[in-house]
Amino acid sequence: MKLSFVIPAHNEEFTLGACLDSIMRELAAADHRYDVEVIVVNNASGDRTKAVALRYPGVRVVDEQHKGIVKARARGFAETTGELVANIDADTVLPRGWLTTVFSEFERRPDLVCLSGPLVYHDLPLSVQLIAKLFNVGAFLMHLLVRFLHIGAQVQGGNFILRRDAWIRAGGFDTSIDFYGEDTDVARRISKQGTVKFTFRLPIYSSGRRLAHEGVLAIGWRYTINYFWVLLFGKPHTTASRDVRRSPGT
Repeated sequence: MKLSFVIPAHNEEFTLGACLDSIMRELAAADHRYDVEVIVVNNASGDRTKAVALRYPGVRVVDEQHKGIVKARARGFAETTGELVANIDADTVLPRGWLTTVFSEFERRPDLVCLSGPLVYHDLPLSVQLIAKLFNVGAFLMHLLVRFLHIGAQVQGGNFILRRDAWIRAGGFDTSIDFYGEDTDVARRISKQGTVKFTFRLPIYSSGRRLAHEGVLAIGWRYTINYFWVLLFGKPHTTASRDVRRSPGT
């Protein structure tokens, strides 16, 4: 079984190295027994993102000039050759054992079409991390409810793995979505193809810069309203997002 990483990267020269380092560490720890390819989607970057990615042997860089995380995910997916496609972000870092968990889950469950886990905001104060953990518990409970109702599931953007053929059957990424609601759209459509599992055994470390920039309560409300909007109406309520990355040269 082969796994393809797709990593969208728009002006991520400051974060991408740590993300790729964690992948290489996981491969080394597993003695390279897993068949893995890594694709970085250079998404209209104006900094050294592409140069950082090219420092890593075996990492393939593809360009997507139309800015947007969903467009970048779709471009990367089109380039993959693996049966499994891991969608992570350039500001995420794999914890130890992440890769082993992914392969073991898919190998033992042929019906599994999507696996996801929570984001751990390692760079935020403990009080904010606690709020995020409570939000994740609520998201898991919602996952159980919507699965029971057969109207969707819970998928965390930046930490989800798709079974390639199932996602093709589901129609692939909706590139009309800007940012908010993309993960819920994935969950809603892929859940019709098989089992979607959200597990706390698959956390990933992520930057909390969006929460720090826009505020925890504002982001919590925005994620919640878009989650239900996509489930009920098929499209997100929020149609645009702010760029919280560092600008080139700053």
